[in-house]
Amino acid sequence: MVSSDNALLIIDMQQGLFRGPVSPSSADAVLANIRLLITNARHAQAPVFFARHIGPDDSPLSENGPLSQLIPELDVKEQDVVFIKRYPSCFRDTELLRELNQRGIKQLVIAGMKTEFCVDTTCRAAPELGFRTVLISDAHTTMDNDYLSASDIIAHHNSTLSGPFVTLSTARDWLFSTVS
Repeated sequence: MVSSDNALLIIDMQQGLFRGPVSPSSADAVLANIRLLITNARHAQAPVFFARHIGPDDSPLSENGPLSQLIPELDVKEQDVVFIKRYPSCFRDTELLRELNQRGIKQLVIAGMKTEFCVDTTCRAAPELGFRTVLISDAHTTMDNDYLSASDIIAHHNSTLSGPFVTLSTARDWLFSTVS
């Protein structure tokens, strides 16, 4: 039984991104924070959703290929919902919105990768669909690009998303509340 109006959404924490040729920024700390969020969500009986980004069948991120598989440290359980996405938004052409609505979820707590793509797009889409949205500032990550360091990308997104799109929290400070 779900006793929370919160859901935790972990985006694209998969082999080909998190364990790819370029390590994401603060990988160990981000993973530890995501694991803390998962533990706390399960303790509060809040549902946990995992998005897997896939590409075409002949791509490195094909659905059944090793690079699109979630990293084992997430310890996905039978009651968790794992869904496939093909676009930056976790809502576009996926079952996520239906699943959240069926469970009466009002607030979506977001973590994962990559900050400037799927995390950003989902954080912008969720409020438009009626969700209070929380971005865990120390539980999303990305890699350096040709113009910005990963830490600058993360700081920029924490700053620009906060207020109009999300409420920011740290993993340690976030408590999954129960429905009263």
